[in-house]
Parts: sequence; structure tokens; C-alpha cells
Amino acid sequence: MYSSKEVRACFPSLKDGFAFLDNAGGSQVPAVVIDAIADYFRTKYAQTGGTYPASVAARETIEAAHAFVAQFMNAGQAGGVILGASSTTLVHGLANAFGEILHAGDEIIVSDANHEGNATPWRRLERFGIKVVAWPIDAVTLACEPDSLRALLTPRTRVVAFPHVSNLLGRVSDARAIADVARAAGAVSVCDGVAYAPHRAIDVQAFGCDFYFYSTYKVFGPHMGAMFGRREAWAPLTGANHGFIPRDAFPTKWEPGGVSHEGCAGVLALQWHVGFLEGEPYQNYVSVQRAFDHVADLERGPHARLLEYLTAKNGVSVLGPTQPGPDAVALVSFRHARVPSARIAAVVNRRGLGIKHGHFYSVRLLQALGIDPEDGVARVSLAHYNTVEEIGRLIAVLEEVFAG
Repeated sequence: MYSSKEVRACFPSLKDGFAFLDNAGGSQVPAVVIDAIADYFRTKYAQTGGTYPASVAARETIEAAHAFVAQFMNAGQAGGVILGASSTTLVHGLANAFGEILHAGDEIIVSDANHEGNATPWRRLERFGIKVVAWPIDAVTLACEPDSLRALLTPRTRVVAFPHVSNLLGRVSDARAIADVARAAGAVSVCDGVAYAPHRAIDVQAFGCDFYFYSTYKVFGPHMGAMFGRREAWAPLTGANHGFIPRDAFPTKWEPGGVSHEGCAGVLALQWHVGFLEGEPYQNYVSVQRAFDHVADLERGPHARLLEYLTAKNGVSVLGPTQPGPDAVALVSFRHARVPSARIAAVVNRRGLGIKHGHFYSVRLLQALGIDPEDGVARVSLAHYNTVEEIGRLIAVLEEVFAG
């Protein structure tokens, strides 16, 4: 298997030694993805629907990208996937479709741990008399717990929206248990996998959620979003594409205006990077599992070193897990009792390391934790190309910041 330094060589943007530690906001892109997008523009840049070679190639690229994403998520025969401009865009489309079939007095449970992408679209349905119920995170585990969800469910609950991993806390929730609790109550589950997908293999069949989505640009690809839905969950809904398109034309009905063709070329090319990580040519979902097992191995060292330093530092509080493990991804948010998060990020950035501070679109979560969203937290989010040496560089700068 390859080392983090060998993996870094696949990413042109990292060859100058830049320590990119803001991966939860969007990862870097390997050369194979960049080349595939450029090649699409050079050789296949045409609209679909024609029988000339470029048009046929464009259609085949789009179809292949959908097939790859379905395999990447282990959809199997359980359901289908749609692609779009972003995860937020896809959830808005889904919520609007639910708005057409729900009734005043119906209820939607929305976790406080959600990124706004899986909160605002559902809250907008309140204008139709639909009740939105807040689901607080557990005060001890800082996760979405099935037991607390049970207490909120009623006969009018129709949708439960929650994150697999909070993009601030980094803790992995039990998606399967939550989906099972929601389904037993007759509700549909919508799970945000954006913060999970860069670190672990997605398995929608195992998770059991009715809908599951992630951002391809946070998993080493172009700026797009992908959403899986179980066949039974899609069935009562109508996508927003043109009226003359049949409602059962899937995924076309759910992709208004079509998807980014060049983006599909880039998404499809990720299979080559998956194969590289596995050490064998990409074949199927087993390749994804093996590749992301290696991803987790590569991330463990830098993640452990960062947590070891922050948890031992006086005045620093870490939000979420304080040790690596199966219930934690390599994403760490922290605050200092005296130094504002904005100053931490600014000084670190000036020293050639990329991190950010703020609320990261999780305003309600910070408010629930008693943290001012304006200053928010400092966040370090790792990928498989980050190294222990980079964390050492970060720690050296933080030592100066905390001492100043």
C-alpha cells in the first residue's frame, strides 16, 4: 500500500508542499480527475441526444458517471442515484417534492447537528403549515441518538433529517439504527453523508436510509453533489424537471437542466484513484471498500497526533471525539479559552497551512453548545494525503499562537 507522501504525488496542487488541512470544505483533486475533465472538453464537449460521435460520447459519460456513483455508494438494486450542482441543491429539490405531498400538520424532525444543507430546505416547508421539530444532540455523546429520536416521533412524523457525521464534531452516528427507528414509525430518513464520505466507504444498503447524499467535491472530485434514494422512497415524489418529461423518467426528472457533463467525466475518473489506493485496477464496490480501508489507515497517524496535542494543551477544548476510532473521522474542531478562533486561523494561514474558522454552516449546533457562531471554532480536517509532519508544522504554529 502507498504512504501519504506517495498519495500526495497524485495531487498537483500539493506538490509545492502546501499543507492543506481544510478538506471538510472541499478536498484537493488528483491529476486523473483533472485530466479527465480536460479531455472531455477536448473530445466530447457536446449536448446529448445526437447520433454523432461527440454527442454519443457525452451521453455515455453521463450514464457511466451515474453507474459509478451508484456502485461507489453500493446502491445495488436497492435504488437509484441522481447528480446535481451540490448536496444543498439536491436536498432543496427533494424537500420541494415532499412539500407537494405533505399536508398541514405533518411533521419533519430536523437534527440540530445538521449542516444547513439538510436543515433549511426542510424548514422552508413550514410556510405550508408543516411542523418542523428540532432534534437536539445528546449532551454526553454529542451525536444523534436513536433513543432521543423515539421521544420526538408521532403519528404525524413524515421525514427525519440528520447527518451521518457532523461537519463540526466528527463523530459517526449509527445511521442504520436511526433509519430503522424512523421507518418503524412510518417516516422517511434523509441522511447527510457529506462529512462521512471522504473517510469511509459508503454502504447505503447497510445504512438502510431512504435517502443518502454526499458532495463529490469533498471526495477528490469536481464540484457536484450525489444523492441515493430507495426505489420505494422515490416512488411517490415528482422531480422538478420539465413538465413533458414523464415523472418516472429517472434520473432525468430529478436533474433539471441536466447535469454538468464535464463534472460527470471528473466523477467517473475517481475510479482510477480508487484503484490506485487499492493497489489493483478498479473493479467494483469491493475496490471501494479496500481503498477506503487504506484511507482510514493513512489518516489515523496525523489524526492521533493532532488530538494528542490538543487534548493535552491547557485552555484548549476539543468538540467531539478526543481519540481516533471507528466512531470518529479525521475532522477536529477546537477552541481556545483566550485566543479567538479567527486569530488562530489567520496566524496559521500566514504560515502556509490551510485551515479555517467559523460556524461552517452549523449555526444551530454552535448555538446549542453555547458557542458564538460569529467566531465559531477553528477546524482542522484531514485527508489521506495529509502527513504527521504537516501536523507537526501546525502544532509548532499553534504553540506560538497560544503563547502570544
